[in-house]
Formats: sequence, structure tokens, C-alpha cells
Amino acid sequence: MTRAFKKLASVLVLSASASLPAAADSAHIAVAANFAAPMKALSARFEQATGHRLTLSPGSTGKFYAQIKNGAPFDVLLAADDETPARLLREGDAVRTQTYAVGKLALWSADAAKLDGSDALLRRGAYNRLAVANPRLAPYGAAAMQVLEKLGLAGQAKDKLVMGENIGQTHQFAASGNAELGFVALSQVWQDGKLTGGSAWLVPPALHAPIRQDAALLKRGAANAAARALLDFLRSHEAQAVIRSYGYEL
Repeated sequence: MTRAFKKLASVLVLSASASLPAAADSAHIAVAANFAAPMKALSARFEQATGHRLTLSPGSTGKFYAQIKNGAPFDVLLAADDETPARLLREGDAVRTQTYAVGKLALWSADAAKLDGSDALLRRGAYNRLAVANPRLAPYGAAAMQVLEKLGLAGQAKDKLVMGENIGQTHQFAASGNAELGFVALSQVWQDGKLTGGSAWLVPPALHAPIRQDAALLKRGAANAAARALLDFLRSHEAQAVIRSYGYEL
């Protein structure tokens, strides 16, 4: 083989290598229960676009914090608040945070005739059970309790509350009829500008603290290509359109 031929072969090999896509990676994502449905839709688009693979684990933000502190193998946390990611960043368990959505709260019933779009039924106390997520673990539960306090209904509702571990379980209580009403994330009952079923009162944001939802790139995922790419993807126009379709603000 001549020297010129060897040189040409080397150039061709290097050119071919440079054109190959980066190796696909996989990441384990802890997802706040309210964002489980949007994230399932986003995950499919992300995997198709990047070749990376995601494993999704839905649950409560409070429990995820405890699990991460105890070494749970998550690469990214998609929290239901901004306080938990900020705390993980301060404590050295995360290397980066960003807001990916602003959540909305809804009072919802599986019965399409139950709510008339207002808080009238809630004010009358004309119900037997009201599902609320545990306010110590779930930011949407904390927001629900703020609403009851602000409306002066906390005392009236106290003995009627059914407490869910997270907003996913809270929605299940209302969807199954175990509770006639439930304070749920709007994203659980809303898609493409309308309710997916039942009836609801869309809670005015002024009745509770803003539900800013932040993502945290955890220390374990700092060098993970899939984890870093996901945070970038969440800022894309494509991802933001999906997030808005579930009733979130950005």
C-alpha cells in the first residue's frame, strides 16, 4: 500500500467517524405525579428525536427528595415545586436547575353535572368527601390547603378530607368516586384546551402560591448525555407546545 493511499484511507475513516451521531445514552427520571402524562408524551418524542432512552418513575416530590438523599439512582428530578430542586442544589445533590412548567390547580369531579365551573358547591359544603394530596409531600396539596384557607372553608372541609399520598393518588380517589370532589392538577384532567371528562372549577392562581415546577440535573446525571439532552429538549418549541396542551403555563 502506497503512502498516498494510506493517507487517503485515514482521511476517509476520520470523515466517516465524524459524521456518526453521538452514542445514545439512557437516563432514569423521577417525575412529579402531576407531570406523568405530559412526560410520557414528551418521552416518546425525545427518544425518537435523539435516540436516547428514558426510564420514568412517577411519584411525590417529597418522597423523591428523601430517596435522592438516600442514594436513589435518578439522573433528573422533574419536581412539582421549585423549592426541592433548589434545596438539592444547595446541598450538593444537584448541579443545575431550570423551570420547565408552572402548574394550575383544579377542583374536579368525575360527574359531569357536579360542578358548574364555579366554587359554589365547595362553598355550600354540598359534598361528603374531598380528595387532597398530602400537603407535606405534594405541592399541589399545599396549594389546595391554601385555597381552602383563603376561602375560609378549611374548618368546614376538615372532616371531609381524603388525603392522597401524591396528586396521582388524589386524582384516583376522585376518578373512582371514592371522593365526589378532588383538588387535582389541571394537567390530569385537561388536554388540548378542554376537560377530558367530568366537571371542574379552574382555581384562580391568586388563591394560592405559584406552582413553579423546576427540573434538577442530579449529581449522578451530570455526565449523562441523555439527562443533559432532556433538559435542553424541555426548552424546545416542540416540548413547550406539548406542555401547554396539558394546561401548564411557561
